[in-house]
Amino acid sequence: MSGSTKRPALGALFFFALALALGGYFTFAAVQGDYGVFRRVQLIAEAEALTAERDLLRLQVARMENLTLRLSDDYLDLDLLDERAREMLGLVRSDEIVIR
Repeated sequence: MSGSTKRPALGALFFFALALALGGYFTFAAVQGDYGVFRRVQLIAEAEALTAERDLLRLQVARMENLTLRLSDDYLDLDLLDERAREMLGLVRSDEIVIR
């Protein structure tokens, strides 16, 4: 037995290749996957946009509640009633001049 040549163990090479592939896959999934870093940033931005939209809608609802209260039977704002009648029905006073 003259020359015993050492060759690399294929099992170890296969193990390291598999470990590298799995590590690459899990790293990619942690960054790009459904629950990854980029998706988290996207969800945070979407949540902020929806929060801003919700706040705007709350302001609009409060405004509409105020207008509804001002036209209710319990409290009648004559200026608002006059404004609404002019806008919705096209009414004018007798002392006003209409310019088209």
